[in-house]
Amino acid sequence: MQESRLFKIIYYLLDKGRATAPELAERFEVSVRTIYRDIDSLSGAGIPIYAEAGRNGGIHLMDDFVLDQAVFSEEEKQEILSALQSINIAQNSNASQTLQKLSALFQLGSEHWLEVDFSRWGNEGFDNEKFELLKSAIIRCRTIKIQYAGSSQAITERTVQPLKLIFKAKAWYLNAFCTEKQVFRTFKLNRILDLEVLQETFLRRHVPKPPDAPEPEYNQITLRFPKEMAYRVYDEFDKDQIQQLANGDLIASAKMPEDPWLTGFLLSFGTQVEILSPAYLRDAVAEQAKLIYEKNKP
Repeated sequence: MQESRLFKIIYYLLDKGRATAPELAERFEVSVRTIYRDIDSLSGAGIPIYAEAGRNGGIHLMDDFVLDQAVFSEEEKQEILSALQSINIAQNSNASQTLQKLSALFQLGSEHWLEVDFSRWGNEGFDNEKFELLKSAIIRCRTIKIQYAGSSQAITERTVQPLKLIFKAKAWYLNAFCTEKQVFRTFKLNRILDLEVLQETFLRRHVPKPPDAPEPEYNQITLRFPKEMAYRVYDEFDKDQIQQLANGDLIASAKMPEDPWLTGFLLSFGTQVEILSPAYLRDAVAEQAKLIYEKNKP
């Protein structure tokens, strides 16, 4: 307990510059006499800490003591603090404490330059909690049980060993080892409906690199959008895939898989998309739109 308090006193003084004994006593919930004993212990251990009497006195460390011994450049210190700030967004209290300690150690402020909310709109609870539980389970090598909505249209219960969280194409995924089928699997976080962290632990595995596969050949899809849809077009297509016409309309051209997802994707634009090519895709989307109308007409 004393060792922890001694370190906290050093961090506090690095952050604040100087403090009075009563201030430190109140901060660490000990007596003033205990604080003076702590100062003596630190001084005896070779820490250049001083207690000065008088109106402008107080307890302080020798100026630049830590910086003189630091092996990092100013840029490297900022990079370390920035990295910790990005870790801290996942609401890990340990990361927050580490960030505070290193900010004091480097005598640099930590700018809150990044904030990430893992929850979807209208769901502020479970998504953030899910990410934190998965992160903890991965770090601690704890097996988890999940309910998962797979592409087979069935909700299944699986026991897996979580290995890595991946962000790709605007979505989070979990790489894991399925204990039932003894294979590596990738799960989309949004489809994990429930999860439980079990007491069972596992030996950490390396996720194997998938074998090189030939790039699939997709047909070129060309679409036209009114200028009012620019916000959505630039969400879905790369700038190099978009051409702006004189009237502001946008032509987007990209190779895309022609499957039910593509039909649903195009229908999501409603009347704000015109399929220029291929012609058969126009017919397929029009037919699907008719079926939607028939199912929902008054």
